[in-house]
Amino acid sequence: MKKKYFLNANIIDPHNSLNEVGGLIINEEGKVEAIGKKVNENNIPSREKYINLKGKHIFPGLVDMRVFVGEPGYEYKENFRTLSNAALSGGVTSVVTMPNTNPIIDNVSMVDFLKRRGRDKSKINIFPTASLTKNLEGTNMTEFGLLQKKGIIGFTDGSKTIQNTRLMSRIMNSAYDLNALIIQHAEDSDLAEKGMMNDGIISTKLGLQGIPEVAEKILIERDLSLLEEYKCRYHIAQISSAKSVSIIEEKKNFLKFTCGVSINNLSLNENDIGDFRTFLKLSPPLRTEDDRVALVEGIKNETIDVIVSDHKPEDEEQKRLTFAKAATGSSGIETLLSLSLELFHNGSIKLDTLIKTLTCNPAKILKINKGNLTQGNNADFCIVDINKPWVVKKENLLSKSKNTSIENKKLQGKVTNTFVNGEELYKI
Repeated sequence: MKKKYFLNANIIDPHNSLNEVGGLIINEEGKVEAIGKKVNENNIPSREKYINLKGKHIFPGLVDMRVFVGEPGYEYKENFRTLSNAALSGGVTSVVTMPNTNPIIDNVSMVDFLKRRGRDKSKINIFPTASLTKNLEGTNMTEFGLLQKKGIIGFTDGSKTIQNTRLMSRIMNSAYDLNALIIQHAEDSDLAEKGMMNDGIISTKLGLQGIPEVAEKILIERDLSLLEEYKCRYHIAQISSAKSVSIIEEKKNFLKFTCGVSINNLSLNENDIGDFRTFLKLSPPLRTEDDRVALVEGIKNETIDVIVSDHKPEDEEQKRLTFAKAATGSSGIETLLSLSLELFHNGSIKLDTLIKTLTCNPAKILKINKGNLTQGNNADFCIVDINKPWVVKKENLLSKSKNTSIENKKLQGKVTNTFVNGEELYKI
């Protein structure tokens, strides 16, 4: 690999407190050799050719903490190759994959298979999670210790929640002993039973069963009460309501834990569902505009630590059904950054705060050396024209499934190039 020189870029790397105009040098091994304002035309060899970025932005490769990949079992929805292509087009170079495949990722042999497939077919960094309970049944714990030794980054039951309080206390106790990361989808199944969208005026108007915000709140309060006793590494996967933000803000004064939010809940509300738009059937559901504003404020004041795509591709047949029967979830990894930039362009959140939630914050929670451009590290980064307008068209999406929640939406900000280990893997 030849050395690469990028000059005249706006570089934002929150991990290293970098927010300046400068350049980036990638060495022959695909690692960061130098970065920042000290890299300019005056101090690189005159014989070397360089790429003039003319004010475009360089961000560390994004780390998406919540991604569904269809292998094994659901390759018709997404596979490692299509996921990689979609991720790279959105500037995402590292993903945390969910265990709800078929079969479930709950034993050592499945982890070995997943790692082999990821290594052979994926162009990005894959960090797999395993299930908290065997077969996602919420009754028997998986072997945390054995799975961790095989490279599992954390444990979650995906879109299912541990309902049994005694089991959750055992899980937290074991996680504390093993320094394992627990990722919980916070939703009380009894309160949310048969629910399809936020419980409120609109669900009543549409005649759909609602999911009350208390279903989320009550699980968060339970788990944080347990966390006072069992101080393990604990992360709430996604929150969706103003009440949840308030609880988390209060509890963070004396408890150590983290939480995330889906870009969907930051950008959309229940009104966007209109007349039964099934592509907006999500979990957690879209809630009120007041809830959305509270979530944005939670990012702004750093109560919420990470933004995720909650990328859950579904084939068209599963979405072109009545709202009650349609599958839950949307494809979102390739629009994650552009949709997040909307919050910068409308003045809601500072750019470096946004990039922090998409890069070094998830990496810190996961304890992985990604999401930064530290000298000597693998050069995983994206080049972004943050003012470039574009329109989301499903036929242009690279994900195998096209169930985006924002089809035909006009966005401002587009990834033009993505590099992994110094190698350009995506270019407009």
